[in-house]
Amino acid sequence: MHDPHRASRPVPGRDRALRRLLADSTPVAAGGRAILLQIADPVVAAGVRRHSDFARRPQQRLAHTLAFVFAVVSGSPADAALAASLVDRAHVPVAGADDVDRQLWVAATLFDSARQAHALFGSEAFASRSGELLQAYAPIGTALRVPPSRWPGSVAAFDRYWAATLDRLTVTDEARGVVRDLLHPRLAPWWVRTAMPLVRIVTVGMLPDRLRAEYGFAWGPRERRRYERTVQVLRVVRRLVPGWLLRLPGPLLVRAMRRAAAGRPNG
Repeated sequence: MHDPHRASRPVPGRDRALRRLLADSTPVAAGGRAILLQIADPVVAAGVRRHSDFARRPQQRLAHTLAFVFAVVSGSPADAALAASLVDRAHVPVAGADDVDRQLWVAATLFDSARQAHALFGSEAFASRSGELLQAYAPIGTALRVPPSRWPGSVAAFDRYWAATLDRLTVTDEARGVVRDLLHPRLAPWWVRTAMPLVRIVTVGMLPDRLRAEYGFAWGPRERRRYERTVQVLRVVRRLVPGWLLRLPGPLLVRAMRRAAAGRPNG
C-alpha cells in the first residue's frame, strides 16, 4: 500500500554537523555522473529516452532531481512527502518505473555520486561519517518505492552491491542518445550551454573506465590532465565558498518545488 510519508521518516540521532553536511551542495558537481550511471541500465535508459526532454530543458530536469534529493535527505517531512508524490506522478506513464531493482540503482547512484563529489571537491567529513550518511540517504530509496530492507545496511554492503551492479550494466544507443541531449543541449539557455564544457569534463572524468569507454568518450593523457586540472581548480574554489552559500541551493530548489506543486510561477 502506498505510504505518502515513506520518504519522511527522520534518521535517529542526526546532529547539526550531519545536517549541514547533508545540505551541502557539493554533490551537484556529480549530478551528470549520476544520470549517466543511471541510464547505463538499459531499462532506465529506455524510460528516460521515451519520457524525458533533456534536449530542451536539461537544466530543469537536473533541478527537479536535485530538489528531490534535497527535500528527501535534508528537508522537512512535508517536503519529503511532496517530493515522493511528485516522483510518483512523473513515473505514471513510464514502463518499468516501479521496478525495485532499477529504482534501487537510481538511489544508489545518488549516494555514490555524492560521496565521490565530496572526495574530490568537498569535505573529508563525508568519508569519516559515511555509514551515517548512507542511512541518511536510505529515504531516497523508499521515496522511489524500494523496500527499506533492500537498502544496504553498511558501507561495505553498499560497496559489494555497487560493484556487482556495475558489472551488469550495458550502455545502449538509447543511453548515448540521452547523453547527447544532456551534454550537448542545443536548445538550452545560453548560460547552460556556456557551462557545459566544464560539466562535460567533470562528468566524463568521474565515470568508471569501462562505462566511459562504452559511451564513446575520448580518454587519453590529454583528457586526463585536463580533468585533473579542473578538479584542482574546483577544489580551491569550493573551499573559498562560505558554508552558508554552499547550503543555499537546497532550500531554493525545495521552495521552487513547493511553488511548482502549488501551480504558482517560481520567483
